[in-house]
Amino acid sequence: MDSLPDAIVQYVLSHMKNARDVAVCNCVSKRWKESIPYLKSLYFPRNSFDNQSCDNSPDDIVLKMIYSIVCLEELVVYTPFSKAGLDSWLMLAGSTLKHLELRMDNLADYQGCLENPSKLDCISRAKNLESLKLWGVLMVSSPKWDVFHKLQNVEIVGARLEDPALSTALRACPNLTNLLLLGCEGVRSVSIELPHLEQCKLDFYGLGNCSLSVSCPKIQFLEVQGCSWIRVQETNCLRNLSISNNAGRVYMVDFGKLVALESLTLRGVQWCWDAISKMLYWASEVKHLYMKVEFTGDFDTLQPFPEVDFVEFFNNHPKLQKFDIHGAMFAALCQKNSLKNVESGFVIPCLEEVVVTVRSPLNAEQKMSTLESLLKYGKNLKTMVIRILQMKSSHSSSDDFFDEICRFRCMNRKIVRIE
Repeated sequence: MDSLPDAIVQYVLSHMKNARDVAVCNCVSKRWKESIPYLKSLYFPRNSFDNQSCDNSPDDIVLKMIYSIVCLEELVVYTPFSKAGLDSWLMLAGSTLKHLELRMDNLADYQGCLENPSKLDCISRAKNLESLKLWGVLMVSSPKWDVFHKLQNVEIVGARLEDPALSTALRACPNLTNLLLLGCEGVRSVSIELPHLEQCKLDFYGLGNCSLSVSCPKIQFLEVQGCSWIRVQETNCLRNLSISNNAGRVYMVDFGKLVALESLTLRGVQWCWDAISKMLYWASEVKHLYMKVEFTGDFDTLQPFPEVDFVEFFNNHPKLQKFDIHGAMFAALCQKNSLKNVESGFVIPCLEEVVVTVRSPLNAEQKMSTLESLLKYGKNLKTMVIRILQMKSSHSSSDDFFDEICRFRCMNRKIVRIE
């Protein structure tokens, strides 16, 4: 290092992030110390101030390190901090910061949330942010933010939110292209209107009864968990869609024709059949379909899927390449009359991979017939994976059914495997 020009030394050291490494390098030599102002990033891990021996507070140490840097672009703080500390940091470096990540840890601090300004309010000093990530956030009052014109990425993980506060925060970020809300609770009704949003992942924790409205003309990737009523307008660019509800029911969906959709995932304990049938109808161009919905039925009534016509289903999804089906949907395709309308010349033109999860020996004959039909009519089928969950029935029919599947695999070992 001693033989390198100053510019090279500064370039190498500028890639340091960890605050402890920066502090150590500051003590190595005068030459290394003079390179510290050219750092672009600072990262303070959770344990940064464990076993601290100096008298300065963590807030003051962070401030001192920020002060020594000419143009700080990225600040990541996982260690605890105060509102006054955050305000002083952003007053100093807010104009140059592009990426800010904070572990807020204030989920139970209702009093602190009501302070004026609050920790969230302080973030408004970083007017040129391009990316904002927050962990453990209490957002029950609307943050006093100006508009972040350059902000393109917002990620909030582990939050307690109120609807008006979330709406205010989103309005302050009109140019977002990526939005992630993960493990958020307290939300009842969410409306997202962002003209440039391309990727959106929403995970709402609780009873699974949220309502969601999305109006984002450029949306390409949408993943939703925990909503019962979902309306998405302007879906011409939507390529990947995932809807799940692990705690509640999916009652209503409104998407319109999904002309660009390539991948569709439907998960949950219970969906109204109207919602499932609409999604399958709109997603006629889909290439990858994953279905793991246990029951249908309205309100508290749990019902099995109605019969699904095998030929009609695949005729309505001619581009389907990968089909991953769990128990209920597979059983619906295996009903007595599902294969009665097979026409001469019928083929499944694009199907290459099928993953079938079987959990019951009921209707074993029809299930075997459906597996054979997938193999027979899927002219381009390369892989069929049969996953057998622990059969609930102790009857000998379980063993017989398993024997039939093993025999089927042996006869088609190049394509079929059992997991």
